Amino acid sequence: MPKLNILVAALLLTIPFKAFAAESASTAPAIAQKMLPEITAWRRDLHQHPELSNREVRTSKFVAGELKKLGYDVRTGIAHTGVVGVLKGGKPGPKLAIRADMDALPVTEEVDLPFASKAKGEYNGKTVGVMHACGHDAHTAMTLGVAEALSKMKNDLHGEVMFVFQPAEEGVPNGEEGGAPLMVRDGVFKDFKPDAVIGMHVVSFLNAGEVAVRPGGAMASSDTFHIVVHGKQSHGATPWKGIDPIVTASEIVMSAQTIVSRELDLNSNPAVVTFGVFDGGERFNIVPDKVELYGTVRAFDEAMRQHALTSLGNIATHVAAAHGATVDLDIPKPGANPFHSNPVNYNDPALTERVRVSLVKAVGADHVHVADRWMASEDFPQLGLSVPAPSAYFFVGATPAGQDANAAPSNHSPKFFLDEGALPIGTESMLQAALDFLGATSS
Repeated sequence: MPKLNILVAALLLTIPFKAFAAESASTAPAIAQKMLPEITAWRRDLHQHPELSNREVRTSKFVAGELKKLGYDVRTGIAHTGVVGVLKGGKPGPKLAIRADMDALPVTEEVDLPFASKAKGEYNGKTVGVMHACGHDAHTAMTLGVAEALSKMKNDLHGEVMFVFQPAEEGVPNGEEGGAPLMVRDGVFKDFKPDAVIGMHVVSFLNAGEVAVRPGGAMASSDTFHIVVHGKQSHGATPWKGIDPIVTASEIVMSAQTIVSRELDLNSNPAVVTFGVFDGGERFNIVPDKVELYGTVRAFDEAMRQHALTSLGNIATHVAAAHGATVDLDIPKPGANPFHSNPVNYNDPALTERVRVSLVKAVGADHVHVADRWMASEDFPQLGLSVPAPSAYFFVGATPAGQDANAAPSNHSPKFFLDEGALPIGTESMLQAALDFLGATSS
């Protein structure tokens, strides 16, 4: 970005916009409540018809159709099924991008709802259940509600707003590309250079009615790894005639746990090494010839992130050698493959403070919290980094009020339950943040 544009963007972030005049503190909640039946109906429809990453055909068509009805300039087919809609305000001002993700997970729903998902899909060659186990159905519905509200205030908006409905946030199937990095490569911001990017996520660790935001590192980086352990097949009765990749892989998994517990300074920042797939063998009495391991490394510090990935490769190589086995390593360098790595989700402090003030207007100071760092990751920050533009990401409670949110089934669980009381809270929070940023004024 040219130096002049950077200066202009920086100045825009310091302008104290009037933001919908004196009644702004009550406008967004009132609008959200009025729209709640429509937003709820959208969410239930999307929940009942979830689609996996890069397969969001029905969802994409629905979103594009709604945006066109609202008068947005709509583009489709970005990153396969992505949709963007741009609305120009009646007055000059900054440009804001608001992002929502649309994809579901390969999870079989275990929540008893009249609109529960019965969908099936194919993921990495296997037939799986499909569920909005992370709340992206709510993100899409709430963000459409914000888009509708802003379209009715078009003449009072200072600047422009782009809604980015992103596919494949959960990660793409093997051999595919998608998500935020592909939207960037496909030119999502080619003709629209946002001065800021804002997103939100419903979470089980907060109760409905509560929101939280954190300046700085809010969510961890993530890097996906794949390790293939090659042994030598033998009969289970004579394992000494082979090289057992199951024993070898098991030792790799256990030894890798010492990376975090013995090699990284956890006083400074947290980190995690997790194995999610251990795949090998076909029969109880046959030692297989290979085992495949998949997992993730997460961190908030780049040096710790690199150390963990390097150490993982060293452990796998040397443990395998000690057993007479060999390994194929697909362990990425941080950021080398944006389709398998996400940077730290960093909330720009200045923009985050502006968003926090908007959240207080929308839901009240008693319901706005400082979020703890979350080891989950997002490809959301890749959007802001591509411009570059500051970004901010906040969390909306999904667990019913009065229930222990720390004990609730987590996002990605087949039992994940979204209290629909989260819908007006998320809608009014994002709407207020947009109104404040775009400097809407009452007439």
